[in-house]
Amino acid sequence: MRHALKASVAIMTMLGASWSNPARADWRDDIGTFRVGIVAEPGAGNTVPGLELLTDAYTKALGMRVEFVVARDYAALIEAQANAQIEYAVYSATAYATASERCECVEPLVVPVDSDGAVGIRSVLLTRDGKVPDLAAMEAHRVAMAPPDSVGGSLLPLAGLAAEGVKVAEDAPFLTHASSAAAAETMLVDGEADALFGWMPAMADGQPDLPGGTVARLEMAGISKAALRVVWTSGVLRYGPHAVRSDLDPEAKRRLTVFLINLRSMSPDVYDLLEWKHSGGFAVASPDDYAMAAAIVRLVSGNHRQQ
Repeated sequence: MRHALKASVAIMTMLGASWSNPARADWRDDIGTFRVGIVAEPGAGNTVPGLELLTDAYTKALGMRVEFVVARDYAALIEAQANAQIEYAVYSATAYATASERCECVEPLVVPVDSDGAVGIRSVLLTRDGKVPDLAAMEAHRVAMAPPDSVGGSLLPLAGLAAEGVKVAEDAPFLTHASSAAAAETMLVDGEADALFGWMPAMADGQPDLPGGTVARLEMAGISKAALRVVWTSGVLRYGPHAVRSDLDPEAKRRLTVFLINLRSMSPDVYDLLEWKHSGGFAVASPDDYAMAAAIVRLVSGNHRQQ
């Protein structure tokens, strides 16, 4: 009986030890230091404004040590996340799509929103006084466009058209690439072009798009709103996401999402440091949101292969 009692105590002691010291380490222990990658603004070098505040905010959100890593450009940021040197990155839309194509190991958490609710932009084909009645008539007219390296003014419309089965070469004879987006607008204002590829703010969840973008700029330049007509609009190019590695622990993803969604209301000073371009807060993002960005990446990749 005494031996049985001792054995029972020993078993209970072992069970107690196993309950108080779980075999699997916490995800924080697995990571060690959580690294956030960001591209410095031009001319800022390796500095990030408000780095101490940002680091403290992420540290409290995750309950672990956090370090910011400043990349020289998006290519370096993509390589760092693909090689698991950072867990989290702040991307442009096309940089995220490139990272996703590079390793399929990243996923977007949140996307910034403008104060008016816009979540990105659409490309639009605008004509003046009905000179281009529809998309099919485009090739018979002069169409102005931003420089070939302009994401919103050139790559987005070409990728958007291609996604709808309308293949237009970058050097198509009816297209005129101006030296800038403003110069392309001037061509329409001065009658040197019959239509123009521009952009407009895009809303989420089927809400009507807002007036603005190229239409507003043309109205300011003297073209009446009644004279302008939208012939075609592309899909939405979302603003760039905050993205994590897909293999990050679900609890870390949850904590980060809650932190970011509430950041603007809870800590507006930290929000402004993290996302100063778009002042409306963050919304939950999904990979499907970046279909148009992926189309742009495929277009550019195809152009490079043909050269």
